[in-house]
Parts: sequence; C-alpha cells; structure tokens
Amino acid sequence: MAEFNNYDKDLDRGEIFTKAVKAGKRTYFFDVKTTRNNECYITITESKKKNIDGSFFYEKHKIFLYKEDFEKFSEGFNEATEFIRKNNAANATEFSNVNFEDLGNTDK
Repeated sequence: MAEFNNYDKDLDRGEIFTKAVKAGKRTYFFDVKTTRNNECYITITESKKKNIDGSFFYEKHKIFLYKEDFEKFSEGFNEATEFIRKNNAANATEFSNVNFEDLGNTDK
C-alpha cells in the first residue's frame, strides 16, 4: 500500500484519513478508507445534532464515492457550486436553514 501523509494509526481498520468540517449546525466528515484490495474510496457523512423531547442524537446521512467516480463527482460538484456563486451573487451573504423535508422528492 502507498504511504499516506495524513495516515492516522488510531483510526478504524480500513480508514486511513479523516477530515471533519464544522459548518453551522452540521458537521461533514470526509473519510478515506480502503477495501480489502487496498483500493481507496471516500465516504462523506453529514451529521446534525437533533433534540427530540430533551434527548439528543445525531442524524447522519452518508454517501460512498469510489475512485472511478472522483472526476465526474468533482466536475458536477464544482459546476453546481459555481452556478450558485454566479447566479446567487446578490444573496451570497444570506443563508437559509433548508431541511431535507423542504426539498421534496429529490430521487432521480
């Protein structure tokens, strides 16, 4: 296996790098993991702390991104964020609290 600069020996088996990004009420985790064949892939997890009746828990959503999809994913992500930056420039400093329920059916 290749040597990784950010390798953390304390991480779970198969997890070789992790980066947490706090963004408002959410935290995003970018985890690089390896398969049994030492192929790298990324998991992206959105975690949000919820409070229901005084009990706290973390709601998590996760996607898996495999190396054969990195370029297309990156292109799509960059195109979408650039579109927002260009077309929403007037509102660039205003943020909204969007919930998944507000988005309707997003299955494609």
